[in-house]
Amino acid sequence: MSFAESLESLKKFDVNDLDFNRAGTWPLLIQLIVFVIVFSALLGGGYWFLIQDQFAILDGAAQKEVELRREYESKAHKVANLPAFKQQMVEMEESFGALLKQLPTDTEVPGLLEDVTNTGIGNGLEFKSITLKPEVSREFYVELPIEIKVVGGYHEIASFVSGVAGMPRIVTLHDFTIKPVAKSDEEVLEMTITARTYRYNAGRKK
Repeated sequence: MSFAESLESLKKFDVNDLDFNRAGTWPLLIQLIVFVIVFSALLGGGYWFLIQDQFAILDGAAQKEVELRREYESKAHKVANLPAFKQQMVEMEESFGALLKQLPTDTEVPGLLEDVTNTGIGNGLEFKSITLKPEVSREFYVELPIEIKVVGGYHEIASFVSGVAGMPRIVTLHDFTIKPVAKSDEEVLEMTITARTYRYNAGRKK
């Protein structure tokens, strides 16, 4: 049957006359159209159920490759800088050791009190009292509060505070009050201040 004859048969063909049991008797053009439709449906279904899953697996593998590459680059960077990290650890340990040396031990506290007293007397102050307060335990260190009460002039007090702050051992100053001394002809002040020194808490929990 020629193409012209097939086209003429197609014009006369009624879709309602389609009988799938007699598909072999359909006009050639109808058979070709149905074949294309069925093939396209099969191709689309195959893509949806098979190929699309493969693409999803491929995308997942590509993402995993990116993550592994980043992890590799991170580890390679750490390995490459390992000597520098080790050197930093050594320097940190040395710095920590130097800080520990600035913290007085139990046996050095009397000497520290003596240094504080000498600093005050050397600046012309009169000590009214110097009292050790209860220790305060922290995670890595222990605070040793010392309440100091001195009498003297403004400049003498300022020099004393500066001298204590500049001592080789770590000493911090807190909670000070200054008031004039009653019935004094001169500008004499009374200062109460808390000095805190620290020692390493060797018995800390690990």
